[in-house]
Amino acid sequence: MSIDLKQITAISGMSGLYRIVKPTRTGVIVESLEETPKSIVAQARHRMSLLDEISIYTTDEEGTVALADVFDRINQKYGDKLPVSEKPSNDELKSFMGDILPEYDTERVYVSDMKKLVQWYDIVNKFVGFKGQSAETEAEVANEEKA
Repeated sequence: MSIDLKQITAISGMSGLYRIVKPTRTGVIVESLEETPKSIVAQARHRMSLLDEISIYTTDEEGTVALADVFDRINQKYGDKLPVSEKPSNDELKSFMGDILPEYDTERVYVSDMKKLVQWYDIVNKFVGFKGQSAETEAEVANEEKA
């Protein structure tokens, strides 16, 4: 149940997430992931971060976990309904983070990062979706029946 975040980006100074549409000579055309998508040209002066390249610090040997893996953990455990309120408190976010990623580094992962994680998960879940969820479940059931 993986998700492809290679075409999804966050742009500093701009709220929300964007899907990369195509490159131009001066930047890239991106489309906002919202009910009424808007296209803009993100130029070289905009700092863009591909979600595929973002990781969360952990205290284990590897030191980080890819954002896509964290999204998969959240999706497997909670699906569409996250256990945090619309405007979660710091304690609520820390509890949620400890629940989905117990090995996260409490000194290097800030509450603001946790807020982004929750917001981004909601956007990705709503507009991109998690591919292969039902297909994988059906394949697992079929394999168990054969055994």
